[in-house]
Amino acid sequence: MSSDFNKLVILGNNIRKARKNMKLTQNELAEKLNISREHVAKIETAKKGISIKLLFKISDILSVSEKDLFNFE
Repeated sequence: MSSDFNKLVILGNNIRKARKNMKLTQNELAEKLNISREHVAKIETAKKGISIKLLFKISDILSVSEKDLFNFE
């Protein structure tokens, strides 16, 4: 497994945790982002990368900093 892939896994997990802390379903987050639920699921499971623009939107919607989403510790 590559280091980049590991970071995508952690990023996806951090997004999932933040989404659940906001008590949002994948469907609800997807609607707010104007993407499909499947796209959210693929981001959360590291099956799909994420653009910076989408990352900023997710950060805003979930009320977390980008720094928190990139916490790889």
